[in-house]
Amino acid sequence: MNLESLVITKDPDLIGILRPVLERIAVNVQACPDLLVAANVLDKSKLDAVIVDCDDLPHGVDLLKSIRTTRSNASSVAFAVLNGKTSTQEAFQFGANFVLQKPLTPLHATRCFNAALNFMVRERRRYFRHPMEVPVHVIGPGKRELAASTTNLSEGGMAIHSTAQFPKDTALTLRFTLPKSGVALELKCSVAWSDGTGKIGLRFVEVPQSSQYQLDKWLTDRTKGDLPENLHTHIPAH
Repeated sequence: MNLESLVITKDPDLIGILRPVLERIAVNVQACPDLLVAANVLDKSKLDAVIVDCDDLPHGVDLLKSIRTTRSNASSVAFAVLNGKTSTQEAFQFGANFVLQKPLTPLHATRCFNAALNFMVRERRRYFRHPMEVPVHVIGPGKRELAASTTNLSEGGMAIHSTAQFPKDTALTLRFTLPKSGVALELKCSVAWSDGTGKIGLRFVEVPQSSQYQLDKWLTDRTKGDLPENLHTHIPAH
């Protein structure tokens, strides 16, 4: 599965330069010239990279600022494309992680995105949900113990299926073993959501350093399997 990017611009020359550079490093490109449509995409879709033509697209700077307030892309890697109106310092203040200057050349674009690729892959790993069905031992309030099963696992939490229901923010302790590794983990978490049918989303709140290392390593191995071969060497081990 490739990484995903959104390029917000009305400049066909910019798209002509960015598309081959991004596709070469296995990043899909969705081009959008309309601010309202782009805002809707940013609100509903998780992206690995958002590229905004700040100076040549009316209200482009405002859109760049808004990325950090969206539910889905507050932590996505943001690129500001400038053309003399906005300074590099301002672009960083507005939320950009990287800055490109017009007139943009393929060489400069390639250097920028090669430098940014690790950050994009790291962000993918952070929100990546790996489907996983294993038994999990849950210890709830009052040391109440019950059995449940996982449905997916991420760096920051997991979803489980349980016959019990817990209010939001309930503190729980989880014990489970990572598949194909034999690594047993005990993690403290809180309830993030519950859909009332037995599915519960949990957020990790206390992860020992050794457990974090094992969890990161396990997820990295699975993320590698989800990404093209040419990106594997760019994924940090932990």
